[in-house]
Amino acid sequence: MLSRYIMVKNLKKYLILILALSAFQQVFAQHDSPVNSKTSNGGGEDEVSTTLNINNKDGIFNSVASFTFDVKNTYNTDQEGTVSYLLTDEKGIKIKTLSKPVKVGKKSEERYSFEIPALKSGFYKLNMMINVSDYDDTTRRAFGIRPDEIKSAYPKPTDFDSFWANAKAELAKVKPQFKVTEDPSQNTDNRRVFLIEMKSLDNLTIRGWMTIPKNNNKNKQFSVLLGLPGYQVSLQPIVGRDDDLAIITLNTRGQGNSRDVIHTERDAFISHNIEDKDKYVMRGVIMDCVRAVDFIYSRKELRHDQIIATGGSMGGYLAIALAALDKRVTICSAQNPILSDVHNLAGAVEWPIKDIRKYVAGKPGVTFEQVLHNMEYYDSKNFATNIKCPILLGLGLLDPYVPPANGFAVYNSLNTDKKVMVYKDLGHEVSQKYKDYEGAWMRDTFGLF
Repeated sequence: MLSRYIMVKNLKKYLILILALSAFQQVFAQHDSPVNSKTSNGGGEDEVSTTLNINNKDGIFNSVASFTFDVKNTYNTDQEGTVSYLLTDEKGIKIKTLSKPVKVGKKSEERYSFEIPALKSGFYKLNMMINVSDYDDTTRRAFGIRPDEIKSAYPKPTDFDSFWANAKAELAKVKPQFKVTEDPSQNTDNRRVFLIEMKSLDNLTIRGWMTIPKNNNKNKQFSVLLGLPGYQVSLQPIVGRDDDLAIITLNTRGQGNSRDVIHTERDAFISHNIEDKDKYVMRGVIMDCVRAVDFIYSRKELRHDQIIATGGSMGGYLAIALAALDKRVTICSAQNPILSDVHNLAGAVEWPIKDIRKYVAGKPGVTFEQVLHNMEYYDSKNFATNIKCPILLGLGLLDPYVPPANGFAVYNSLNTDKKVMVYKDLGHEVSQKYKDYEGAWMRDTFGLF
């Protein structure tokens, strides 16, 4: 189906779209070790370098996991010592260790191959260590075994749907008071930029930006890309050369130009009112996204049947929540969605668990277990069960905020047309390949050629 779109005559428009999609997809930086590690003797050019490769393009195996460790020695002396690995589950519990003596001759290379059979379904962390004459280092990787079998042990609350139906009913009682103001100072030669404002849940004003191609046809309608914000990220107008797409970047409450009422410190936002599921900040944030769709439906120049909700990190989470609660979303793209299988985040990640525990410690009478129960109403995997539109999901196996097992708990909860793109050497990010696919998929779905 995509072949209809990827044609030479559309290449320029396609590349411009990809630049627009990239603008709000990356939120947290990747801090894990690079694929290649090396050290030098400080004054010369000699070095020892290593490459750890999981022997599968996406790091996923059916039964036996295998990997190789290449060591290159450019010194004029032999390198002797050990190569070893430590395999743990995602929470750091030791599964297996192995160590072997090695000798890498001067000006030479060696490859060491490993296999680990009989592993249970799930994801594993691999620490590969080398300790030789002039080099001591650890490289970290991860891999999965039959992730399609991963299921969360924590069920969706029986009143999940009624909880969110009540939230939407409350939102519906708030008059949106949509306001659109052109900002000529940000216009380009081919696009007009507008500040958008609207009332959302709790009668809070939320804001964002809309850019629309300049067009002499007053009856022209544009497909819509709705970009949702990462955690504490201020989204700005997105412009490009494409002439068939309106782009809305939404700053939900507490984000960007919507921080006037809720303006917590960065670390405090994720736990704001978390002890009460009816007052938790994310309830309003998610309803802000629904209100943004209301805005799209209020505009005659926007196509109401061609809306993509997309974002990374918290934006990915919001895209999933919005697609679950609002069937007006046509397709959904979520990269590295946070708050996935929340119960299983405890013990596996520092953020947001550390900040939530800190908040709870300052609230007498509130327990961490109580908060986890409230978070069941905000879990990506529980929203996923209600999504009906096609969805694209991106995951990194080294993600320090969304462990891959948690991401697959979301993916395996989806009962719709779905695709996951997995990156074995990336953390809280996706590659250009994802962005390329997302852009082509969107344009093909909307018939934009």
